[in-house]
Amino acid sequence: MKVKEFGEKVLKNISKVIIGKDRVIRKLLAVMISEGHVLLNDVPGVGKTMLARSLALSLGLKFKRIQCTPDLLPSDVTGLNILDMKTNEFVFQQGPVFTDILLADEVNRTTPRTQSALLEAMAEKQVTVDGKTQALSDLFFVIATQNPVEFEGTFPLPEAQLDRFAICMTLGYPEREQEILMLNNMKEEHPIVELKPVSNAEELRKIRKSVREIHLDNSILSYITDLVWSTRKHPDLALGSSPRGSIALMNLSRGLAALNGRDFVIPDDVKEIAVEVLAHRVILKPEARLMRKTREMVIEEILDSTEVPIKNG
Repeated sequence: MKVKEFGEKVLKNISKVIIGKDRVIRKLLAVMISEGHVLLNDVPGVGKTMLARSLALSLGLKFKRIQCTPDLLPSDVTGLNILDMKTNEFVFQQGPVFTDILLADEVNRTTPRTQSALLEAMAEKQVTVDGKTQALSDLFFVIATQNPVEFEGTFPLPEAQLDRFAICMTLGYPEREQEILMLNNMKEEHPIVELKPVSNAEELRKIRKSVREIHLDNSILSYITDLVWSTRKHPDLALGSSPRGSIALMNLSRGLAALNGRDFVIPDDVKEIAVEVLAHRVILKPEARLMRKTREMVIEEILDSTEVPIKNG
């Protein structure tokens, strides 16, 4: 299948820079081809920014980066109208959101007002400035990062904003051998310097169209719904997943199925992505936190206890 070939060549290219993280890269690609957005929740220095840059370079797409700080204004993200002294008219100056891939680095370090400037862009691929709506790229894709360890001077993302991200995942530290290989590769210059495009915007549009045509059996839709409903009834959760979680789980499952070379979704596609799709959408009860439970543990429990559909014949 064409999507599988696309995934393999892009993954191989990104792996020249991001070593030993093939599973993370596959999930990132699944989100991109299913038109979602990604939140990378990890400690500094593990390659979050390099992953975003490598993806953009591999696809030959426009890439912009916002370093989120407390003094960042919404207009620094969306753009603003500037008075042209020659014509005495206001001219719209585009912000960094007008790109194909946007990296919002340390998104929890900027204020809620600026964080909210991304909401319309992520949901509708447009921004409204001074009452006028400006369309964004049809390929618009957000990769936001945040450090889960440092809380000094941060503004935690509210549930409504977390819900906009199709997936929340971590890269984690590399294995010892992988880190040695990484150091060897960087003896002279960073491998990203030589990274070349292996695809383009037009191919990505065709891939996204193919993913939307992936077949979803009613039994798979019921399975996805059962998983999400279980988060709303689980005794350890104060808040379950929204319907947007169901949609994300469906879309990303199709993305994974396509990357695996299938034109239909199987339960394993759903199970592979469920924890990263649902865990950031739920809230633990205080007593569950006292028992040292995590949101990921609860989603794993739900996966283990939910009946998996079996196709007859």
